[in-house]
Amino acid sequence: MQYFQDKAIVITGAAQGIGRALSLEMAKFHGKMILLDIQEAKLQALVQEIQQQGGVAHGLFCDLSNQEQIVACCKRILNEFGPVDILINNAGIVSGRPFLQCSQDQVERTLRVNTFASIWMVKELLPQMQQRNQGHLVQLASAAGLVGVAQLADYCASKFAVVGFHESIHYELQKNKSNIATTLVCPYYIDTGMFAGVKTRFPLLLPILSEQEATQKILRAIAKRKPRLIMPWLVQALLPLRILPTSWFDWIVNFFGVNVSMETFKGTHSA
Repeated sequence: MQYFQDKAIVITGAAQGIGRALSLEMAKFHGKMILLDIQEAKLQALVQEIQQQGGVAHGLFCDLSNQEQIVACCKRILNEFGPVDILINNAGIVSGRPFLQCSQDQVERTLRVNTFASIWMVKELLPQMQQRNQGHLVQLASAAGLVGVAQLADYCASKFAVVGFHESIHYELQKNKSNIATTLVCPYYIDTGMFAGVKTRFPLLLPILSEQEATQKILRAIAKRKPRLIMPWLVQALLPLRILPTSWFDWIVNFFGVNVSMETFKGTHSA
């Protein structure tokens, strides 16, 4: 994990869940953590925890649904901390309701936090990576950005968009023979609390991932500059099945209980 040593690492939605877990682990490997979140008290508690363990961390309040705040925050990062080596777009929220029960404000906020925040962060921080021809863009998307799920219409829309955006940036960088790495992470449900209450029909084949296991796999994928991490394996196995007739693919998805998984959702509504 020497990959993280002395690197300036920006993580959005860092105050809890996977963002918090990644922040703690990367700080242990001597990453210089720059952490963004709207939950100021939790963010500062995380910064203090990292500092007490001998790590380097700075917490910046930022409403990631607000473009102006993101632009201002990124300018502050570059002015105060210098070039960013790794950007991890992690922030996310979920409404977890049937689409017609989601208000316009809920749908719009989901897209702003889950999709537009990632786009705005890349827009602001990628140019300085290009100037140095080094850096790493990491996008925590979702398996729900690969396969639609009932009761997650707004969330799936946001994550499908993120997957497409990230892949386009990946190919633009590849076309220009850039040294900037990209990593797309698409996990199934993780037991961080964000999707509390969800169920899986076949835990051995399609398990709800533990936060610790998911964090370690994400760390290794980033450190190896792996272009894509999809977990668990069954989610990746489903992708080639898209070539099947729609009715066959629907049967497979329904057999594994994907479209009833959200029926018992409680959740915390944020990453």
